[in-house]
Amino acid sequence: MFIAHLPSGYILATAIVERVRSLPVKASTVIAAGILGALAPDFDMLYFYLIDNRQTHHHKYFSHWPLLWLCLIMVSSWWCRFSSQSKIAFIILIFSLAGLLHILLDTLVGDIWWFAPFFNEPYALFTVPAVVKPWWLNFIVHWSFAVELAICFWAVVKYRLRSKTNSLD
Repeated sequence: MFIAHLPSGYILATAIVERVRSLPVKASTVIAAGILGALAPDFDMLYFYLIDNRQTHHHKYFSHWPLLWLCLIMVSSWWCRFSSQSKIAFIILIFSLAGLLHILLDTLVGDIWWFAPFFNEPYALFTVPAVVKPWWLNFIVHWSFAVELAICFWAVVKYRLRSKTNSLD
């Protein structure tokens, strides 16, 4: 995924806002947590370019391990359930759900090490063939980019509908 992580976080967060009857925090905080969480696994790109010198596939870093996001979801869910001060736990839960969504979306055409750190085996649902240069253009001309555009379109429609609804209040 190149462009759909931020919109996917927005879609996830707004879906939660629309379905949870009493949020422990403001809706804007939930949306911010969803967007940041959906981008968070790719914060490792700073390390990838500035320190690692592109030697290791950035999906091998712990920020792209599904186990990390599943553990964060479990801990924050438990914290939400058993803590009377669950605002921060709820924010972490939204952030973590969006982080896992990022990993799921990356699995479409990007290698994800689903069983890291226990097994060093990447998994992807589909492969993008290297046909043109530069490398990233292969992802733009692949059919999976239409999925990204659809997610972006969905997020824009959702944003416009929410803006229209909120302006009536």
